[in-house]
Formats: sequence, C-alpha cells, structure tokens
Amino acid sequence: MTNEKTFRSQAAQTDPVATTAVSGPASFADPAGLGLAAFALTTFVLSCVNAGLLPATVEPVVFSLALFYGGIAQFAAGMWEFAKGNTFGATAFTSFGAFWMSFWFLTTSTDLSAAGADAGKGVGVWLFAWGIFTLYMTVAARKTNKSVFFVFVALTVTFLFLSIGAYAGTVVMTRIGGWVGLLTAFLAWYASFAVVANSTFKRTVLPVGPAV
Repeated sequence: MTNEKTFRSQAAQTDPVATTAVSGPASFADPAGLGLAAFALTTFVLSCVNAGLLPATVEPVVFSLALFYGGIAQFAAGMWEFAKGNTFGATAFTSFGAFWMSFWFLTTSTDLSAAGADAGKGVGVWLFAWGIFTLYMTVAARKTNKSVFFVFVALTVTFLFLSIGAYAGTVVMTRIGGWVGLLTAFLAWYASFAVVANSTFKRTVLPVGPAV
C-alpha cells in the first residue's frame, strides 16, 4: 500500500500533461496516454503523406483516423482532463481533437473550388492560426515536463512549415513539415508510452524529465 501511494505521488509529479497534482479517485485513469497516442498515430500517417513517403492519392486513409481517433478519442481525453482539473491537458487534447475533426470536415465536406488558386492561401492561414495556438501552448508546456515540451516545440515547427507550404504552394516546405511531423509523432508516442508503462508498472519505467 505504501509503495502504491509513493508511486501515485511520483506519477502526479511526472504526468506528461499535468501542471499541478490533482487528487481524485484511484479508479479514474490518466487520459493523457490516450490523448497523446491518438494525436501521435494520426499525425504519423498524415506526415507520411506530407513527407512524400506515401503518394497524395492515399491521403484519404487519414480521414477515418482524423475523425475517430485523432478527433473523437482525443477530444474525449480532453474532457476527462477537465474532470481531473488539468487546464493544460484539457485545453491541448480538446483543441487538437477539434483540429483533427475540422481537418476531416475540411478535406471531405468543404468545397473550395470557387477559391481557385487562393484555396491554398486559405489553408495556409488555417494552419498558421493553429501554429499560433501551438506556440503559446509550448510556452505553457515548459511547466509540464521535457517530454511534452519537446512535442509542442516540434509541432510548432511542423505547423510553420506546413502553413508556408500551403500558402505559397511550395512542395519543399510541405515535405519538410512532413518530416518534422514524423518527429512530432514519435515524440508524442514516447510520451504516451511513458504514461501507460509508468502507470501499469506503478514505477518510472520511461522518464519524462522535469519541467523545463
């Protein structure tokens, strides 16, 4: 019993998306593992297309992930973070869950044909706006831990390159954004793995590092 209490105390200090330790019932699982995994997997598949590892013709494989896993599942993780009292985790997971659902709607149900050549500019500004959000979340992520901080740094850079690529129609920028997106996905997968492994083994199996 003492060891379990000690682990819970350590876990509260190293929760990849928690800025403060919030007490709650032991049966309430940490939603960070789900939220990070949903974000990582969806980002990985789309980034394979953006990086040129997969042809653009297979991009529709991302759509179901964007709606159900990156979108709905991650959005649900954000709601559970609200229940935990974790403002950072709630804002991050809910927002990026909404990002993936909006990406799904944008690519499957939005007609930009009337915009002609300006369609790319609209998408570029959309991506840039998400980059602004990610940037100020990166500042707040400094008070979580190194693992999550690095995810947000990489994601900010990803949005920057993708927004330039879309706005200017520059394939090279999109390719770079895709490769940085792959790095972002692997960093997020590591953070998710740490949450799940550390919680399951009830000890620190994978370190996430202290606040920056």
